[in-house]
Amino acid sequence: MHSPSVDSAPRPPAQRTALRTGLVLGLCSVLLLALVTAEWRLLISADGDISRTAHRWAVADPGLTQACRVLTDWVWDPLTMRLLGAAVAGWLVWRHAAWWTAGWLVVTSAVGTLLQQALKAGAGRARPVWPDPLDSAHYAAYPSGHALTATVVSGLLLWLLHRHGVAPAVWRTALAVAVVSVVGVGLTRIWLGVHWPTDVLGGWLLGATLVALAIAAQLRWRP
Repeated sequence: MHSPSVDSAPRPPAQRTALRTGLVLGLCSVLLLALVTAEWRLLISADGDISRTAHRWAVADPGLTQACRVLTDWVWDPLTMRLLGAAVAGWLVWRHAAWWTAGWLVVTSAVGTLLQQALKAGAGRARPVWPDPLDSAHYAAYPSGHALTATVVSGLLLWLLHRHGVAPAVWRTALAVAVVSVVGVGLTRIWLGVHWPTDVLGGWLLGATLVALAIAAQLRWRP
């Protein structure tokens, strides 16, 4: 009777789930990118309707708009999120000598940044233009770098907390903060009129894809 070798052993269920999730999210990302670059009429029309409504509300509520500006430019800014990830990586090395995990965190975050910039250059989508702009942003619109970075960093840190086991209260708090951050940063970008809704959706999808594939990779090499 033939015994399977170690190399041909089946993947553990968690790794298969993460890999399949990453592939599904990746396909959704590719589909959305294709629709955006093809300027599918229904998608562009929905983007415009939502953006015009959000801008009208934002102009009418300067207090909330200023709060959104502070949150998106300081609290949920990509640089802030990357510094948070770098601080966690440094803590992993300092306290636990976890070089592999720290490198995994830093490399995944860097890949997200490179992917975001490459897609911005490739898609070349123009940002919304308003006669009375509430905020400014540089580079192309698709995908939202704020949404992608917040998703990647929050997702990786949540996975590390889950992987190493924390108190239920800590987990619930971290999960709530991550959800509010990821959803909140996307909504602020639309509210301030610097991104179309599909830019934010694209950032979320791409970020979640990268997180799922990174988790699958960690489960493969650090089971």
